Amino acid sequence: MSRLPVMSQKRVLVSSSSSSENMQDFAPLQVKDLQHTSSAGSRRPPWDLKGKVCDMEEKVQNYQTKYKSVNQENEVLKESMAQNQLRTSEMKKELERLRNTNSEYENQLEILSGVEEELARVSADKDRLEQQLNDLKARYKSLETLNCNNETELQTMKVTISAQESTVAQLRQALGESREEVHSLKETVSQQKDELYAGEMERRKLHNTIQELKGNIRVFCRVRPLRDGGLSKHISLAADDKTSICLAKTEESHTGKGTDTQRNYTFSFDRVFGPQASQQEVFEEISLLVQSALDGYNVCCFAYGPTGSGKTYTMEGEEYDETRGVIPRAVQQIFKASDKLACQGWEFTFTASFVEIYNDTLRDLLYKGKADKRPEHEIRKSNNNELTVTNLTYQKVSCEDQVLGLIALANNNRATAQTSQNDRSSRSHSVFRLDIDGVNVGRDAKCKSSLCLVDLAGSERLLKSQSQGERFKEMTAINGSLSNLGIVIAALANKESFVPYRNSKLTYLLQNCLGGNSKTLMFVNIAPESDSFGETLNSLRFASKVSGYIIFKTALTNRPTLQEHCRCYL
Repeated sequence: MSRLPVMSQKRVLVSSSSSSENMQDFAPLQVKDLQHTSSAGSRRPPWDLKGKVCDMEEKVQNYQTKYKSVNQENEVLKESMAQNQLRTSEMKKELERLRNTNSEYENQLEILSGVEEELARVSADKDRLEQQLNDLKARYKSLETLNCNNETELQTMKVTISAQESTVAQLRQALGESREEVHSLKETVSQQKDELYAGEMERRKLHNTIQELKGNIRVFCRVRPLRDGGLSKHISLAADDKTSICLAKTEESHTGKGTDTQRNYTFSFDRVFGPQASQQEVFEEISLLVQSALDGYNVCCFAYGPTGSGKTYTMEGEEYDETRGVIPRAVQQIFKASDKLACQGWEFTFTASFVEIYNDTLRDLLYKGKADKRPEHEIRKSNNNELTVTNLTYQKVSCEDQVLGLIALANNNRATAQTSQNDRSSRSHSVFRLDIDGVNVGRDAKCKSSLCLVDLAGSERLLKSQSQGERFKEMTAINGSLSNLGIVIAALANKESFVPYRNSKLTYLLQNCLGGNSKTLMFVNIAPESDSFGETLNSLRFASKVSGYIIFKTALTNRPTLQEHCRCYL
């Protein structure tokens, strides 16, 4: 058996430090060399199996050697790769640290930038403060000079203060004495207020006593002047007697044989006002009654007389101050007196109403609505015997001007008509009512009263007025209510147990202001014309009858005279 020829092999050694890329490039090269070496020799014959086996063994050995070499290189690469990964991890950590350091440097850079700006600002402040310091140094020098002067003045002031302290001590002592004096004065003022209140109550009591002595029902007479001035020949007034009036009338002889005779009618009243009497003079006589209303007593003042005798002029007057009538003057006095009483702790509330009695029917003179929608009115008496009128306008008033406005409104709404005796004859009774509520909280005192000022419609005789139709109906209602008023006054003067207030709307409405401790004043107005002699005589007879009742009842009571009563109080 022949030996197979052994082929030479070219072995390539790879350094363990070579990279994986060099090994990959070098491996194909070794295979090519082997193939080239194998092919370089001559082919073995087919029968040389042993040679072929040798060749194959040699190839296996070469492959094993190569495999070992590759494994070694692979181990080397694994170690290198682990080192590289460890190095990469360290480099990442180092990169993160460097980034953090860079961020810190950037923050420090920003801080340094702010510090630079702050440094610039501080430098500017330093310059400014240095300038201020220089200014303060200069000012300090001037203040030092001023301080020297002030020390000198201080010494002077100390001396002055020492003197003033002595003065203050004296003033404190005087202040203490003044306080004691003020306390004493306060006690005196309080005592004087008590005395003033007691004096006011005593004044009210005395005032009411005087009014009662004069008579709770009084009658005044007023003569209207002629159109051309002067006094009628058939009316005579005594110059030294202001309480009487005389009417003279020449009567023909009934037989025709004798001479004409003159008949005189003399009447006496509480006061008689002639044609020359002014509105102020008339009001002065009734101003005490108005004061009684503020003192808590009901007061009623009304004007009675024939048509055209001056009743409306007496009660309302005209716009000018000198010619103002009883109503505006009474309202003025009420508000002035209430203002004076305010300093004594009194507070007053005033409520005004104005009602008209036309044909014995009530009408609201302060109504501002449509005429066809006027509400109906009824007189109602409450449980405490106070009279109220349903659906009537009650207006709160706080000054004189408000009342004057209500009076003007009432005059526009009042019923008037032309008659043969008067171009604008009042065909109704007008009743102005002022309710007064007073309270003194400090004294726990109250007072409540009403002031009624009434302008009655004129009494008429059919023969002279020649009233027909509606005027006749008005005349009948007027005369009927006036007659009932006379009956009521006579009953009050006689102190009768029953007073027929309900006989007419007028007396029923004035019930609280006529009875009890109320004060009533009747003005009888007369016309001076000779053709009004009959109406004048009837009016004076009616007023004299009322006055006669009063005088008769006063005589029966046998009370002392006014002078004696005042002397007792003094």
